[in-house]
Amino acid sequence: MTDSSSHDSRSPESMLTLAITVLQSQSTALARSAARITTSFEEAVELLHTAQRIHVIGVGKSGQIARKIASTLRSVGRPSSFLHPVEAMHGDLGVVQNGDACIMISKSGTSAELVELLPLLKARHASMVALVGREDSYLAKNADIWIDASVERESDLWDIVPTSSTTVALALGDALAVALMMRMKFQPADFAHNHPFGQLGRNLTLRVEQVMHHGSSMAVCQASTTFRDAIICSSSKALGCVCVCDQSDKLQGIITDGDVRRALQSHDDIRQLTASDVMSIHPRTIAPETSLQEALAMMEEGERQISVMPVVNAEGRCVGLLRLHDILQVQR
Repeated sequence: MTDSSSHDSRSPESMLTLAITVLQSQSTALARSAARITTSFEEAVELLHTAQRIHVIGVGKSGQIARKIASTLRSVGRPSSFLHPVEAMHGDLGVVQNGDACIMISKSGTSAELVELLPLLKARHASMVALVGREDSYLAKNADIWIDASVERESDLWDIVPTSSTTVALALGDALAVALMMRMKFQPADFAHNHPFGQLGRNLTLRVEQVMHHGSSMAVCQASTTFRDAIICSSSKALGCVCVCDQSDKLQGIITDGDVRRALQSHDDIRQLTASDVMSIHPRTIAPETSLQEALAMMEEGERQISVMPVVNAEGRCVGLLRLHDILQVQR
C-alpha cells in the first residue's frame, strides 16, 4: 500500500481512483462471466421453467443475492422463495416439494450449510442448479446443472470481501430471470399484473382518461380570446397551458408558458394580440384510451420533451389535458 506519509489515502483523488478501479474490476468480472456461458445455462432455464416452484438458497452475502433473485423471479411470474439453509434444517425444509427446483449460490461451492442441505433436498426429489465459482466443488459436482460463477478476484485490495463474486452471481440470476421471461412469453402486461402499485405497473394499467384533467379543472379559451384573458385563464387553473378550442370543443391550438414568453419577447404591445396570434397550432395530442406508458413515450420522444398534452377523442374534441407530472407522480 502507498505510504500514508507521502500520500493521503483519504484524499478525493485517491477515493475516485479507487472507485474507478472497483467498477472496472466488477465490469471485467461480468465480461469474463459472459464469455463462459455454456449450454448449461439453457438447461437451467428449461429446468426452472418446468419446476413447480423455485427455491433460491444462499448464506451470508450469497444469501442476500439469493433473496433478490427470488424476488425477481416472482416479479416475472415464477413462484419463487428464498430459503435460508439454517432455517431449512429447523423446519422450513417442508416448503420444498417433489417437482420443485433449487438454485444454490456459493462462491466456493463448499459452504457447509449448503453441503449439508443438498442431500436432504435431493431426497425430496427437488432439482438442483448450482450457481457457484468452482467446478470441482461439492455443490457443482452434485447438482443437476452447474453454472460457472467464478471470478479471478474480488474488487477490494486484499481479495477478501464478496464484491465481484456477488455481482456476477446477481447478474447470472438476472440473466436466468430474463431468459425465463422469454421462455414463458412474458409480456409487459404480465409484469404490471404483478406490480399493481409500482410505477411501471401503474403506467401499464392506467389510461390517460383516468388521470387527465378535464371539465372545469382545465383552462380553455377560443381563438378570438384576447391574449391577456388567455393568460389569466391559464393562470387560474395552474396547469401550465390553455387549450384553444372552437365552439364545438374542437382543438385549434395550445398556448403554453413557452408560447407566452415568446410572445412577450416578440411584441412590445400585447393589447391587440388574440389567442390565435400566439397559440401553437397542430400540437401533439393523445387519445383518452392510451396507456400512461405510451403517453410517457410520446411526451419524451423527439429532441424536446413536452410537459403538457391535450387529450383529443376520435371526433377531434378536446376532452382533457395530460401533464407529465400526472404520469410521474408517486401513487399513494
